[in-house]
Formats: sequence, C-alpha cells, structure tokens
Amino acid sequence: MDGEKVAQYIEEAHDREIPFLQYNNENSLSCVITLCYLYARNYYEVTREDKSGKGFVDYLFTPKKKGYPAIILELKYNKSAEEAIDQIKRKKYVDRVSNFDEILLVGINYSTEADNHKHHDCIIEKY
Repeated sequence: MDGEKVAQYIEEAHDREIPFLQYNNENSLSCVITLCYLYARNYYEVTREDKSGKGFVDYLFTPKKKGYPAIILELKYNKSAEEAIDQIKRKKYVDRVSNFDEILLVGINYSTEADNHKHHDCIIEKY
C-alpha cells in the first residue's frame, strides 16, 4: 500500500534495466513492470491487456490461492497516476475480479516532462 516506495522501486528498475534509447514510452514501462513482478507469478496469474469491464486492463493479477488480493494495474505515460485509477473505475475493470474479497487498484504514471523528467508516480487504493 506504499505507492511512493513502489514508484521508487519501479524508477530504479527502469533506470537500471531499460536502454536510454528505448526509455521513453509506455512499452518500456510495461517491460519494467514485467521484470518487477516476475516473482509475483508464484502467487498470481498475471495477464496483460486483459478484457475487463469496458476495455482492456494493462495488468491483471489474479491470486492463485486465498489470502492474496486481486490487483488491477493501469499504466499511464505523461499523464498521472490519478488518471490511471480513474480509468480503472470508469471502465469497470473490477468486473473481471469482482468475486475476490480484496481488490487493489494500482495506477502508475511515468513522466518525461521537464518538471518531472524520468519520474514515476504510483497510487494504490483498496477497492
């Protein structure tokens, strides 16, 4: 639930793992997310661009066993983590995992604009 810490880890991985020439796009951020969440595959079915509600959720983490929350993760590029959370709600991405007791909504934005050059933001909300 610590969005600032998650953003810090993602930013560190993005700086370390993605070549500078390919750094500034949403696909590069998707690759970083995949790297960061490889371990999660032990506990979750992780799918990308999954049909849910009124669109396609960027990442859907469906727990393999009880005791773990479902996670809906939406990425934004040069927008805001708030916009990502709003999109999850507006497009009803929770429909795909509505049978789970606990659902986390995660919005991550990567900004290349001058004030926030190479900066990542993250918001985590309980649904």
